[in-house]
Amino acid sequence: MLITAWIIVILLFIIGMIGAVYPIFPGAIAIFAAFFVYGWMVSFEPFGIWFWVIQSTIFVGLIVADYAVSALGVKRFGGNKASVIGSMIGLIVGPFVIPVVGLIVGPFLGAVIGELIIGTETKQAFRAGLGALIGLLSSVVVKVVLQALMIILFFIWVL
Repeated sequence: MLITAWIIVILLFIIGMIGAVYPIFPGAIAIFAAFFVYGWMVSFEPFGIWFWVIQSTIFVGLIVADYAVSALGVKRFGGNKASVIGSMIGLIVGPFVIPVVGLIVGPFLGAVIGELIIGTETKQAFRAGLGALIGLLSSVVVKVVLQALMIILFFIWVL
């Protein structure tokens, strides 16, 4: 049972880290779920109130940062709501249309198309697309760092 628990926990951690880059995977939710899998299959004993407070704070921070950092990138480069929505659509659709490369091209094109639809000049639309790309990459860095911190704290508490 212990080996099975660890296999599931590690798989959830891997899925979580993949989710930091690839939005179809649940990311932080998978990492948070790993804590409960460990608790149910092994023991909740190592987890005190501070573990849950710290991990929950990081988890909420991850969710807020995911959307805020991406939107901030678009806004900082002069984009508006249409480019934010377009970049989110591009982030989801892009990897299906163009595997791997779509992760980068999707948000950029989505933001550009969103801006062009509402009548923004082409130069400004491309600028908003660049902002979406920078926001996406910044968001990925933030998610990787915070999710890695969640995993490290788990091991500190458990081992």
